[in-house]
Formats: sequence, C-alpha cells, structure tokens
Amino acid sequence: MNIKNKNAEKFTLAEGIESKILGYGGNMMVVENSFEEGAIAPIHNHIHEQTAYIVKGKFEFTINEEKIIFEQGDSFYVGPNVSHGCVCLEKGIVVDNFSPIREDFLEKVKK
Repeated sequence: MNIKNKNAEKFTLAEGIESKILGYGGNMMVVENSFEEGAIAPIHNHIHEQTAYIVKGKFEFTINEEKIIFEQGDSFYVGPNVSHGCVCLEKGIVVDNFSPIREDFLEKVKK
C-alpha cells in the first residue's frame, strides 16, 4: 500500500483534531493527527497497542492518570486498555501507530 499524504482521506477525530490514515495492513496502522491549540483528545482506552511520535507542537498527555508534557521529537507507548488522552498546548502533529489496525478509523473514511 502506498498513500501520498496529500491524497490521504481526512476525518475528524474530535473538535480541533483532523486525522489521516497514512498506511495499514496486516496488524499495523499509521495515523497522522493535526491538532489545533486547545484541542482535546478525551481520556479513552482501546484494545490496541499504540506508539506516538510528536512531529511538532506541545501536548499535555494523561496516561494512566499521570500527566506528562511531550514536545517535538518525543515519543511514547501505550499498552492495550490503558487510559490516555491529551490537551494540545501548542498547535501540532502527532503520528500514531496502532496494532492491530483501528477498524473504527477505517469506517470513518469509508463513509
């Protein structure tokens, strides 16, 4: 699978968060999330393993009730069913990797 970023279908993850699926197959998926300053990804959990890389911006993440500030170049891992969410402190981009793929995200772009 090859997806050019400019051609990737966008979907709204939450108010102020626009997402694009950049690749998926087998048990892996890559998603780019563009955040407006002040956007909130509410605390949630899911069955997927997740890694995240902060491309740019500044975020306060809450992972398992611990608050951590992440900035450009930082990354982290969230295990299955671990609660997490964030507030965007400075406009930015986060790239997430999921295993297995997020079928719920695929449904958002198939509409």
